[in-house]
Amino acid sequence: MSPLAINWSSPVVESLILAAHILLACTVTIDVLLKKNDVRAALGWIAAAWLSPFFGSALYYLFGINRVTRRALKMNRLERRQAALPRDSDPQTPSNIGLLSDVSERITGDPLTRGNALAILQSGDEAYPQMLEAIAGAARCVALSSYIFRDDAAGRQFADALIAAHQRGVIVRVLLDSVGSGYIFTPMLHRLRRAGVRCDRFLHTWLPWRMPFLNMRNHRKMLVVDGTLAFAGGMNIGAENSGRLTGEHHIRDTHFRVEGPVARVVMDAFARDWTFTTDETLDDDFWWPKLEAVGSVFARGLRSGPDADIYKLEMILGAALGLAKTRIRIVTPYFLPDPRLQFAIAQAGLRGVKVEIVLPGRTDAAFMDWAIRGNLRFFRHIKCDIIIAKPPFDHSKLCTVDGEWALIGSSNWDTRSFRLNFEFDLECTDRELTARIDAVIDAKIATGKKLTPDMLAAEPVWKRLRNAAARLLMPYL
Repeated sequence: MSPLAINWSSPVVESLILAAHILLACTVTIDVLLKKNDVRAALGWIAAAWLSPFFGSALYYLFGINRVTRRALKMNRLERRQAALPRDSDPQTPSNIGLLSDVSERITGDPLTRGNALAILQSGDEAYPQMLEAIAGAARCVALSSYIFRDDAAGRQFADALIAAHQRGVIVRVLLDSVGSGYIFTPMLHRLRRAGVRCDRFLHTWLPWRMPFLNMRNHRKMLVVDGTLAFAGGMNIGAENSGRLTGEHHIRDTHFRVEGPVARVVMDAFARDWTFTTDETLDDDFWWPKLEAVGSVFARGLRSGPDADIYKLEMILGAALGLAKTRIRIVTPYFLPDPRLQFAIAQAGLRGVKVEIVLPGRTDAAFMDWAIRGNLRFFRHIKCDIIIAKPPFDHSKLCTVDGEWALIGSSNWDTRSFRLNFEFDLECTDRELTARIDAVIDAKIATGKKLTPDMLAAEPVWKRLRNAAARLLMPYL
């Protein structure tokens, strides 16, 4: 036997392996006890660490640790010119909507800003031409953040526009998500960099001890031109979002053109992410021009993510569900609310609030479809209407309350959006804008089909078992 060979059956080796397992399991247990507030999750991680030697500890290292908080809090202490906007007068709304706005202000620390105008853009066929026109007309600066930025017919149009802006002297900054835009092969990153455009990837690393960041993604989709005109919502950059480029099987989505003082808040969200990623502070005056009122919408930006902003989105949605008096409407591609939000939906239904939830019949991931249907069986005794939108896949993220309040942006109703992703949404208080969003939802409901509990119960046993098993991965879907 080679002198370097290890005798794995040796009592000494077995004792060392046991000691290593106990040390790792104890380390995980201490970290969980000090940092995890969810009792069931804490028990699960401790059990995994002790009952699955080494593998359970490795899983916790990869998926259970949040290493973003300290860096994000440090970034928040940076002094930049994008100071908070002054408080404006409050909108004239029913008392429950006013209370919801007050709750949201206490959660976010930011006031509503008045004087904004938002236009609804349906699919890439409406959004992309306006976004490209804005980039082409940029005079000073362009900031673009996208979860997915494909190197296809649509993506190359944006790349060409960004490169052309850079070549005529416009300051361009582009931020891509490491996972969404390709962790190993990121063709759009290299295309832009070769042309001299400053482009970077959020939370990208090759260091093994930082690999848990792979589970945390920048899901925000934002474009800000000259600090005055912004686009935000749920739409990525890719040909699949355009019927003109893809045909009838394109992804339906909803994006928003944003003008007025709240555009500064969109820019602030981008600047925070850019500084966090590159350590470059965007504090030149041209990023932060003075913005005048251009419309009647009161709006507030909502940043959420696994840092100092964690739980903000959940708390605001929970407040919206709890304060609604007549109607709640939810449009989301992925619907896996945790028990607390599910309970809030049930409470709203019991109060007589009409709850309408619009979901796609099929998403872009079969496993997600199974988990959603597995979770919907627990809605059997909840008073709500679940409507399945007709194909193609609808990726829109919309929520309205009582025809007065709306939440729009990048967030889905699942744990990944609530706890793991960095998201950006806009909270809007305006009856006319909410009516326009409700009209979009009306059109989806009119052509959709209601999904009843009996329909789910009638599925074959093997499908129900498959769906129930997929649901167990809710915390990471």
